[in-house]
Amino acid sequence: MSAGLDSTDMEILRILSADATKSAAEIGRMVGIGQSAAWRRIRKLTEAGILGRRRILIDNAALGFGVTVFLGIRLAAKGRTSLEDFERAVTAIPEVQTVQHVLGQFDYRLRIIARDISDFERILRRRIMTLPGVGQVEANVMLSEERLPGPLGTL
Repeated sequence: MSAGLDSTDMEILRILSADATKSAAEIGRMVGIGQSAAWRRIRKLTEAGILGRRRILIDNAALGFGVTVFLGIRLAAKGRTSLEDFERAVTAIPEVQTVQHVLGQFDYRLRIIARDISDFERILRRRIMTLPGVGQVEANVMLSEERLPGPLGTL
């Protein structure tokens, strides 16, 4: 196990990654320890920085946002807009769910939600293309998404 974690810690991480709303009592029952012991382990994982904030998943389609687009953005070489200026401007756009600074063909990868394709076009033209330093843009519309267990499934 990595980071001094035992099999109980790993099982707690698996449970929380699947459903972060589980109580310490429920987790304790699931792994065979008491509520207090489960809470201490969760606190230890949090203090060690292994567990961060807990989040819920929102069904964007149920809220009327039926289109997700991944947008690759290469900043223009001219003008040399600072990364901080671009990041500050792009994170102010409410439809942008994630901003990833990446290596490769593009400088940034964005995850954008929109009501439909025409709504995405409006976001692209009026918000994204007017950001400081935007050069080349490539859009990929998400057709479907599967949630995989990630590295916890292999440990």
